[in-house]
Amino acid sequence: MSVQIAILLYDGVVALDAVGPYDVLKLIPGADVRLVAIEPGGIATDGPLILVAGASLDAVACPDVVVVPGGPGSVAAAADERHLRWLRAAHEHSQWTTSVCSGSDLLGAAGLLDGVQATSHWLVHGALARHGAVPVDARVVVSGRIMTCAGVSAGIDMALTLAAKIAGDAVAQRIQLTLEYAPEPPFAAGSPRTAPAALVADMRAGFTG
Repeated sequence: MSVQIAILLYDGVVALDAVGPYDVLKLIPGADVRLVAIEPGGIATDGPLILVAGASLDAVACPDVVVVPGGPGSVAAAADERHLRWLRAAHEHSQWTTSVCSGSDLLGAAGLLDGVQATSHWLVHGALARHGAVPVDARVVVSGRIMTCAGVSAGIDMALTLAAKIAGDAVAQRIQLTLEYAPEPPFAAGSPRTAPAALVADMRAGFTG
């Protein structure tokens, strides 16, 4: 079985939002993973790393799976009708349409989250309702054939969930073991529910997105 997976890139994307799911999804048997952008070529992330889109949006018009990563560039990307047209058209045919972190903003701007349960990075979680979504405080949310997840590292959890949906739990578990994905973070600061309150407040105050 072949499954074509398109991961959307745009200027200002967070690298791990794209690469985390990529490293999981490429291990699904029969997976054909494409990094796509408006035009092929180098795409600037939110840091010095450059990712390379191997294909244009037009060249990958009907993928089986769509993955939209987030990042500081998601606001500008969500205002670009070329992205939104592609997302609407791709979603008509996709088995799964997904987002990582603030990639949900692109799905929302494309009109794909109206009435859909969804999540996003905790700093932009409140923006989901603006798109007609039903915000859910969870790391991964499956609503019909739309799957969204919380910030950055949650993309790996989402991709493993997606791998299980596509190829079964045994395949997803094999991928998890291959990647030795067994997080043991040194701090309990990975969620606003567990991080020090002063830190959460400081980050909220400094957020300008």
